[in-house]
Formats: sequence, structure tokens, C-alpha cells
Amino acid sequence: MKKYKKIIFAVGMIIMASLMLITPVFASGTGNVAGAIESTWKDASAQIKTVVNNVVFPAIDLILAVFFFAKLGTAYFDYRKHGQFEWAAPSILFACLVFTLTAPLYVWTILGM
Repeated sequence: MKKYKKIIFAVGMIIMASLMLITPVFASGTGNVAGAIESTWKDASAQIKTVVNNVVFPAIDLILAVFFFAKLGTAYFDYRKHGQFEWAAPSILFACLVFTLTAPLYVWTILGM
């Protein structure tokens, strides 16, 4: 019986402490939740844009450049072996590389940021 009293007392103390320390969170004085979300998005969108421009696009560009030059090398060795140069894969990788290199110039206007 003492064990149950101790457990009930501990749970009661936890509930009382959480009720005393809890603070209500409001979106704004008028309760406009959509306005709070929009203002948060406006603040975060500039940071997201900076990270994507300075980290994500350069990383993709680096990966595509490595793949492009590796595929160009393998296509050259295939040309030496078979006498016919295969243009499809290097040209696709080059087009993707050009697309991602120029993407920061226009992608944000397409997304409306």
C-alpha cells in the first residue's frame, strides 16, 4: 500500500510542477496563426535561400563535374578501343552541369522567393 501511495504522490507532484511551470503560447495578440506562420516563413526563407545557394548547388555542381570528367575519360578510352565516340552520356552530364551552374540565377524567381 505504501508503494502505491508513493507512486501516486510522485505522479501528483509531477503534474503539479508541470502545471505551475507551463506557459501558454499564443500566435499573436489577435490569435492570427496564419500571420505567425507567414512571418516565420519570411524569416526562414532568406536563410534557406542562402544555404541552398552556398552549399547545396555547389555540392551538386562538384558531383556533376566529377561524373562528367570521369564519363568523358571512359568515353575516350572506349573510343580508343572501339573507334566510335559515344556522346550521349557526356552530353547529358554536361547539360545537367550547365543547368545546375545557372540555376541560382532563375530558380528563386520560379519559386516566388
